[in-house]
Amino acid sequence: MPGTLEGKVAFITGAARGQGRTHALRLARDGADIIAVDLCGPVESVKGFYDMPTSEDLDETVRLVKETGRRIVAREVDVRDLDALTKAVDEGVAELGSLNIIVANAGIFTFGQDTHKVPQTAWHDIQDINLTGVWHTYAAGAEHLIGAGKGGSVIIISSLAGFKGLANVAAYTSAKHGIVGLMKVLANELGPHGIRVNTIHPNSIDTEMVKNQAAYKLFRPELDEPTAEDAEPAFASLNPMDKAWIEPEHVSNAVAWLASDEAYYVSGAQLPVDGGASVA
Repeated sequence: MPGTLEGKVAFITGAARGQGRTHALRLARDGADIIAVDLCGPVESVKGFYDMPTSEDLDETVRLVKETGRRIVAREVDVRDLDALTKAVDEGVAELGSLNIIVANAGIFTFGQDTHKVPQTAWHDIQDINLTGVWHTYAAGAEHLIGAGKGGSVIIISSLAGFKGLANVAAYTSAKHGIVGLMKVLANELGPHGIRVNTIHPNSIDTEMVKNQAAYKLFRPELDEPTAEDAEPAFASLNPMDKAWIEPEHVSNAVAWLASDEAYYVSGAQLPVDGGASVA
């Protein structure tokens, strides 16, 4: 809601497009200023699955945030580089004044291999970005967050794969389970500071990471060039609400709530935004 985050500053990774962009826009509309980072470049193991964000994508996030009337500091940074990430946060805080919210959103997705056939590079890239990158994201902002005082919030974007052991998605599933463990540790560590830590678990989201021919082929292997229309019934079957792809704005609604004082005593939670896909 407008004004609920007035005077707050949010640090968001993977902010160039997709969920990261919608998180930035939603928090800005609620009154927060934004520190936005994204790699804006290739990851070798992701080639053949989908295209990574570009500098132009991050520029568009900057433009859209500024249209809300909020301030934004944006940097092209790889979450695998803790020194560069810390420098970006320090520069953002120097310009915007504080840090109250961390949204660890950056991640990559590769899939489709039997676990014993996963290329080592693909395994390490996912762990380095999706798991270690979340730790780096927190570490880069921790001193500023704790120094800002009570009411801070750390929000980590996990996945349905953080609940379930998804076949042929071993590297991603392992990393998404791993950040749940990190969240639980941080919830206990930061509770005395009045800082809350939670994970959000989306299902298939309407972004480039999921809506691409490689993902469609996973569900329709009998087709040479499956389309979104071809794959939609299979994706919809993953949840009882029969929704193939969830709009990223609905994940951002959960981010905004967890960032606000309305969720002041919510910490250590694993919040699904998945159309019921995680229901046993």
